[in-house]
Amino acid sequence: MVEKKGAVWVIAEQIEDHIQPVSLQLVGKARQLAENLGTRVEVILLGTNLGNSSQNLIASGADCVYEGDSDKLASYNSELYSDIVVKLVKGHQPEILLIGSTFLGRELAPLIAAGLRTGLTAHCIDLVLNDDGILEQIIPAYGGMITIVCPERRPQLATVAKGVFLDPVLDLGRSGEIHPIDVPESNSLRVQTLEIVREKSESVSLESAPIIVAGGAGAGDVEGWKEIVQLASVLNAALGSTRPAVDEGWTESGTMIGQSGKMVTPKLYIGVGLSGELQHMVGIKGAELMIAINNDPKAPVFKQVDYGIVEDCRAFVPVLVQKLKIIKGISC
Repeated sequence: MVEKKGAVWVIAEQIEDHIQPVSLQLVGKARQLAENLGTRVEVILLGTNLGNSSQNLIASGADCVYEGDSDKLASYNSELYSDIVVKLVKGHQPEILLIGSTFLGRELAPLIAAGLRTGLTAHCIDLVLNDDGILEQIIPAYGGMITIVCPERRPQLATVAKGVFLDPVLDLGRSGEIHPIDVPESNSLRVQTLEIVREKSESVSLESAPIIVAGGAGAGDVEGWKEIVQLASVLNAALGSTRPAVDEGWTESGTMIGQSGKMVTPKLYIGVGLSGELQHMVGIKGAELMIAINNDPKAPVFKQVDYGIVEDCRAFVPVLVQKLKIIKGISC
């Protein structure tokens, strides 16, 4: 064990009175890191009507929660949030700071890094300590894994997506400290939230879906993509994608799985017309059963799945959809 003076910190995210799963996962990981470093786990929680949220963070492994509970924090504001975090970090000097790779985290993390003049590693898929107690931040890049370290500046700052780490086992009898923090006046902020309009999605959520059908560039065009959508529909599956499908405009960015998208853990994953690049495959490392359809027998994806089908997906998927409809008694 390498003893460090600074604690391991997590910025927790709350939406509609619920701590986001990625925040609890990061607290659990922070607990592991802190035990190896001989230090504490401390969490920043900002929002309003926080209720038992701080206690849930303590049950997940936090020793201390800095709680900002104010109507001024009812809506996320990058300027206000970053000012609060930077001030706290400068006052307490943590060794490590972890943030969820969410819409909020991806904006907030670089602002904090700039304010603290420290490094930032985004979209990490693992965090480990080396023999000197330095955080090794692992990301997929250049067709492999790259380890990034920040040997001099502190805190060592990283973002991690939901699903990279396991949910912690809650210890409801665990005790910890809760420190209320002062929230500065927000009248002079350059951006104010006037209204929040939430989009209602009719599709199955990727993160919780037991079955996912993901398509890639092999769909060829919009018509080919529609066949993949049909396959997902007939299987009652969530629709996923690789970046090329998003870049072509066939689907929305919210369907993207992988390093720059979502981390998923389905029982069944079916990859259609995708090559199996690392940036996508790291997002499905928790899948129980994986199947790939690709016309190239040498495609990297076949080395990473349980079953492979060497066929042109544009010819194979329409036939598969038709057969599945017959089996399920759906009118063709």
